[in-house]
Amino acid sequence: MSENISDINYKQVIEYALEPLIIHSDLKIIDINHAGELFFRASKKDIIGASPLDIFKNTSKSSIEKRIQSAYDQPAKVIEETIYRMDGTTVDVELYCHPVWLGDTKAIQTYIWDITDRKEMEKKQKEMSNQINELSSVLVPLLDGIAVLPLFGAIDDEKANQLLVNVPIRVKKQHVKYLIIDFTGIYNIDTIVVSSIFKITSVLSILGVRCIATGLRPELAMVVVQLDVNFVSIPTLSSVQEALKMLGIAGSSETLTF
Repeated sequence: MSENISDINYKQVIEYALEPLIIHSDLKIIDINHAGELFFRASKKDIIGASPLDIFKNTSKSSIEKRIQSAYDQPAKVIEETIYRMDGTTVDVELYCHPVWLGDTKAIQTYIWDITDRKEMEKKQKEMSNQINELSSVLVPLLDGIAVLPLFGAIDDEKANQLLVNVPIRVKKQHVKYLIIDFTGIYNIDTIVVSSIFKITSVLSILGVRCIATGLRPELAMVVVQLDVNFVSIPTLSSVQEALKMLGIAGSSETLTF
C-alpha cells in the first residue's frame, strides 16, 4: 500500500537530517533540528525565538537580511559566510535557503554546511603554492657570477609575474652575470611560460646578464616549435652540467660571449 507524500511528517524529516537546518519567519527562528543544536552548541529553547541575523557578523547582517527577504520568493544561491555559534566561537560555513510553507505561515528553511576542514585545506594549499612560487624564483649560486634558476611545476599568470618581479632583483642582489634557466622540473609549457621567460631574459639583458636555457625535454621542445617560438637569442643545452661545461670551455665567465 503506497502512502501519500502529504502524509510524511515534515517535522521528523528535518529533525533527523544529518546537516543543521533552521526554519525562520519574519526574522525569528521557529525551529531547528538536532544537528543544528549540536552545531550551534545550544538547545532548542535557547535558539528558538532568536533572530537568524544574530549568528552573523555586523558587517554581513545587512546583506543577509536582503538575502532572506528575497528567499521568500525563490531559493537563494549557496554562499560562504563566517558565523557565530552560541558559545561565541566562529565557524566557516556554506548557507543555502529556500521558501517553505508551514501551514499558513511562509517561512525560510536554511541549510548549514560546516566547511572548516575544506577552508583549512585551501589555506594549506595556498601556503604550499606560495612556498612553491617563492622557491621557483630562488637563484641557486654555482660559481662566482653564475647561478641557476630551477623552474618546476606549472607556471600560471601569477607565478609568471612573480618570476618577472623577483628574478631581476635577486640577480642584481647576488651579482649574477650568467643565469642558467633550467626547465627540467617543468611538466607543461605554453605561451605563458614562453612569454614570461622571454620577458625575464629581456630585462636581464638590459641589466647585462646573459641567460642559458637547459632541460627542455623533447616533448617540451616540440611544443616550443609548435608555438613558433624562436629560441635563437637564448643558447639552449640539455642540462645544467652542459651549460657549466660551455662556460668552462669558453674560459672565465668574464670572457664568455654568445
